[in-house]
Amino acid sequence: MTQYTLLAWDYTDDGALERRMGCREAHLEGLRELYQQGHFIGGGVMLDDNGRMIGSNAHFQFEDRAAMDAWLETEPYVKERVWEHIEIREIRLFNPQA
Repeated sequence: MTQYTLLAWDYTDDGALERRMGCREAHLEGLRELYQQGHFIGGGVMLDDNGRMIGSNAHFQFEDRAAMDAWLETEPYVKERVWEHIEIREIRLFNPQA
């Protein structure tokens, strides 16, 4: 499996936070399913200096980039226009137990 990091910055319009909160549970449920399938490693929300949610940072593992992209097309934060800019990079996470 190939590991990836995803950095996604939210839209900054007046309705951005409302859109995020409106589909947040669907987003989290999808991550729980990915975790059970062995694809979601971990991640969380990025905050600005005032503690406001402005994006996401997460680590995944998929067979290849095509599989990652296929999942991304179903992601609620993409479909509901929460994430405006998404950067994905291949990574190799350190495992201290290895």
